[in-house]
Amino acid sequence: MPEFENSQLLACLDETRAVMEKLLPSLSPGQQIYPGWTMKDLLAHMTGWDVATLDSLQAHLTGNPPAVTGIGSLDEYNASTVSSRQHLSFDQVLSEWRQIRQQLRLLILEMPAEKFTEPVLVPWGGKSTVTELIEIFRSHEEEHINDVQEWAKDMTHPLCRTGG
Repeated sequence: MPEFENSQLLACLDETRAVMEKLLPSLSPGQQIYPGWTMKDLLAHMTGWDVATLDSLQAHLTGNPPAVTGIGSLDEYNASTVSSRQHLSFDQVLSEWRQIRQQLRLLILEMPAEKFTEPVLVPWGGKSTVTELIEIFRSHEEEHINDVQEWAKDMTHPLCRTGG
């Protein structure tokens, strides 16, 4: 992958993350954004998907199978990303959310150009390119950002749709 494309890919990831970072100080971490999900839960969910993406890319680099493969039910995986972090404080979840993204960025920066054109196993099953995988995840994060922006207009009630 040419360095320019690599930089564009990272810029897209950074752009969505910067929007969420800007929103965070004005949000109440304990209020429900989706029925049953607080901001802490949403960050735990996004962290879980960053972890799965990082895992796929690390496996792609090493030639080993990813630990997270063929997620059968997105709802079950989404619930597990939240429940596995329930014991953590908001600050701990926020810290992990930031740290995992930094690891993902570094992996993309260090990835050899030829790996960007080879098929990569994606967490939900099947194969994709690295760029497509990152774009799918960036779009997923952007959907949640749009929801957070909508919810921030009236934080007295959770949004009608579920997280995930």
